[in-house]
Amino acid sequence: MSKLARKFDALSFEKQSIVLAAVFDPLGFVAGYLLGPSVGVEPIVGGALGVVAASIPTSLHVMRQAAT
Repeated sequence: MSKLARKFDALSFEKQSIVLAAVFDPLGFVAGYLLGPSVGVEPIVGGALGVVAASIPTSLHVMRQAAT
């Protein structure tokens, strides 16, 4: 297991959720904003869709923790 993964696992569930959102949401927005026009939507709509898509890892993390 990598050093980063061990640090992440050492955090509390709440902090893990915040870290995931803080990392994936901006990446999703930027990717959606830049790719939106290539699929025929306005950049801001692409950004919003990117944030929705980027929330999937956080949702999966929450579901995995709820199952345990």
